[in-house]
Amino acid sequence: MVSPSLHATPTARDTAPALVTVRGLGIRYGAKVALQGVDLDIRRNEIFGIIGPANAGKTSFLRALNRMDEFVPHMQIDGTVTFAGRDVRTIRNLYALRSHIGVVFPLPVGLPLSIYDNVALSPRLRGERSKAVLDEIVERCLRRAALWDEVKDRLQGLGSLLSGGQQQRLTIARALSQEPELLLLDEFSIAVDPVTTMRIEEVLKELRRELTIVLVTNLVQQARRLADRTAFFLGGRCVEITPTERMFSGGATDPRTADYLEGRFG
Repeated sequence: MVSPSLHATPTARDTAPALVTVRGLGIRYGAKVALQGVDLDIRRNEIFGIIGPANAGKTSFLRALNRMDEFVPHMQIDGTVTFAGRDVRTIRNLYALRSHIGVVFPLPVGLPLSIYDNVALSPRLRGERSKAVLDEIVERCLRRAALWDEVKDRLQGLGSLLSGGQQQRLTIARALSQEPELLLLDEFSIAVDPVTTMRIEEVLKELRRELTIVLVTNLVQQARRLADRTAFFLGGRCVEITPTERMFSGGATDPRTADYLEGRFG
C-alpha cells in the first residue's frame, strides 16, 4: 500500500520560485574532481538537505554558492550558480554577495570579540552606528538563535569563553545579523551536544519562515527531521533529489540512496 505522504497536496513551499539555480556545476581541486554535472534548484523558504558519505562533494557544493573557492587554493569551478536571478560569478562586490548568504561551519568560529561585538560586527560593516539600533539587532539575533536568555547579562564577555554549543549558536546569531536570504549550514551539530542540537533544530524550523536554508549533514535522521527536500550526493554527483519524507518512506528513486539510508555503506 502506498503511503499517503507520497501523494500529499503540494504546499506553497513546494511550488515556491527558486532562489538558487545550479546548472552543470563541476568542481576540481587541481586534477582531482570533487563534483561534476550537478543540476538543481533550491526554492525560497525551504530547508534543502544534502546527505551522502564523506568525499561526496557536499562541502564543495556549499563553497560554490557564495564563492568561497576564492579562498581555497587550486579550486576551479565550471557551470553556473544563480542566486536571486544573478550569476554569482559576475557579482563584483563579493561582500555584497556574502551579506545575503550566511554560513555556519562545522566547528564554531568565534571571533576574538565580546558576545555583543560578534553579532554587531556585520551591521557595523554595513555602516550602522546607532547604539539603539545595534542593541535591537543584537538582541533579536541572539533570541532567534535561542541564546539571548543565557547571555543577556554578560554581553561584554568574550564569545570564545562560551561553551561549544553556545558558541555555535553565537555563530548562527552572527550569520543572522547579516540579514541573509540564504543560510548555509555545514555539519553544524558535529561538535554540539544532542540537547543543544535539538534546540538549534527548532530554531531552524522557525527561521524557514524568513529565509532559505541549505543543510549539509551526515546525520540522515537530522535531514529527515528538518529538510523539505533532500539531495543525495555520491562520488561527486547528485544522485537524486526527492521530497524528504518520500525518500525516507521507501520512495527513493535510486537504489544507492536506499542503500545509504539503510546503512549498507557510508
